[in-house]
Amino acid sequence: MPHEPQAKATKPQEQPAGKTGFVAKPTRKSGYAALKELAASQHEKATHTSNRATHAKRENGRIEDKPKAAAPANAPDAPRVRQHQVDSHYAGQRLDNYLLRELKGAPKSLIYRILRSGEVRVNGGRAKPDYRLLGTETLRIPPLRLSAPQENNLQSFSLDWLNEQIIYEDKSLIVLNKPSGLASHGGSGLSFGAIEAMRSLRPSDQLELVHRLDRDTSGILLIAKKRSQLKFLQAAMVDGEVTKRYLALVNGLPEKDQFKANFSLSKNELKSGERVVKVDEEGKASLTFFRVQERYADCALVQAELGSGRTHQIRVHAQALGHCLACDDKYGDETFNATLRARGLKRLFLHAASIAWKQDGQVRSYTCELPEELTAVLKKC
Repeated sequence: MPHEPQAKATKPQEQPAGKTGFVAKPTRKSGYAALKELAASQHEKATHTSNRATHAKRENGRIEDKPKAAAPANAPDAPRVRQHQVDSHYAGQRLDNYLLRELKGAPKSLIYRILRSGEVRVNGGRAKPDYRLLGTETLRIPPLRLSAPQENNLQSFSLDWLNEQIIYEDKSLIVLNKPSGLASHGGSGLSFGAIEAMRSLRPSDQLELVHRLDRDTSGILLIAKKRSQLKFLQAAMVDGEVTKRYLALVNGLPEKDQFKANFSLSKNELKSGERVVKVDEEGKASLTFFRVQERYADCALVQAELGSGRTHQIRVHAQALGHCLACDDKYGDETFNATLRARGLKRLFLHAASIAWKQDGQVRSYTCELPEELTAVLKKC
């Protein structure tokens, strides 16, 4: 029998005895199932609504990609130009991310459009989406009529279950074991994600995502409770001082136990809003280190360590090497996906298993075991 990988959730090595922190409790399938079902239904509803709206516009002979015109200025509920003062708490945050937080319910496409057109002004001038706020700016925000944010509809026991998936928590950081099927954040028609759910659990905290995981990827997700911790970790990631390792099941048997993918990647957005990444010499330099953990008859369990942090990096690099990830509907192999689905795999086999960095002279390290749904598939390989 092949060795079954075990990576127990642990507290950080530097944690003093008696310091507040807790490990995730055993999975309660009812809460997990409810959370996944809710996330899936939100995604399906958003897709259906978007397709129906596009079809209706085509029926009328017009396709529009502009926000609705503002109501007359004298209308009682007409949106107006706002002069918004940025709080010093948000110093260092990207302008586009700040606007996504400030303009609740605004899709990313609208945020980038009003930035490109110059409708958003920073101290009276234009600014790019990646502009880093100083925390002293005055923003001109154009009049926008946005749909009211939908209620999260998160059932209490689902939130309770998510609360139990916290691997570690202190005054400045939450380490969450994010389930597959739950987006890192709301957007693109989804009214909530992991960060919105956690804000419901911690309404008095100013929670911010340190990084993101794909919707179908499970595992370690860092959430900052303090701006100082957010800035420290994001800077450490940019400088390559954070080690992130994933577990993935890939098609075929790699020739070597250790190998790497060193392909530049470019990101494109289709008209539908879907992001697609491809190997491109003109793209951004990207590096992934792979190490085989276990070999099976027609596939292999590998550890993937990021040398850079690009969108869909592991998935596209694995595809470029001829070893697509199991049940990857975007970059995978249809025959291999069908084979793994027959063995019970119902999701992308990609799991953020560990993360580590050095802070205040000590190494902080967290690990997260493979979900039962993935270990069950390995037993059938």
